[in-house]
Amino acid sequence: MKLGEKAPAFSLPDVDGQTRSLDSLKGAKATIVVFSCNHCPYVVMNEDRLISAFKDYAAKGVGMAAINSNDAGNYPEDSFDAMKARAREKGFPFAYLRDESQETARAYGATHTPHLFILDADLRLAYTGAVDDDNNYKTRRKAEKLWLRDALDDLVAGRPVKIPETHAIGCTIKWK
Repeated sequence: MKLGEKAPAFSLPDVDGQTRSLDSLKGAKATIVVFSCNHCPYVVMNEDRLISAFKDYAAKGVGMAAINSNDAGNYPEDSFDAMKARAREKGFPFAYLRDESQETARAYGATHTPHLFILDADLRLAYTGAVDDDNNYKTRRKAEKLWLRDALDDLVAGRPVKIPETHAIGCTIKWK
């Protein structure tokens, strides 16, 4: 998916037992779609940041979904049951969806976990890439460039995203 392009629709099972569509998760100002999983250390180091960002921006008109597209056959820690447990453990305030067919990840062009796709009010891609510039789970440092939050600030204010693309750093999606 290219910047400015309309995001592909999806309908996927949520860990809460419901089926969620992109339209049902859409925020009035922006929507975060993040390809995620349970086992990747890059995802684990970013989970609290994603939770915090969603809590800070939900009331400002931002919707969110995390989507796990990893092959659960070879990575059982990414199974739907394990996703349910992880969502409970972390208290995810956003939808955590299972993309068993991997069609949604392919449609978005997701390559890594985490890989963010931030959509504008019209569900057009406004930002893609990393959460921020702290991308080493081994050394951890304070992030200086807060790309996710900066993009949301721009969209909530009705401005174009200043930095619309960064490189997603993390584990590769585990394809079947």
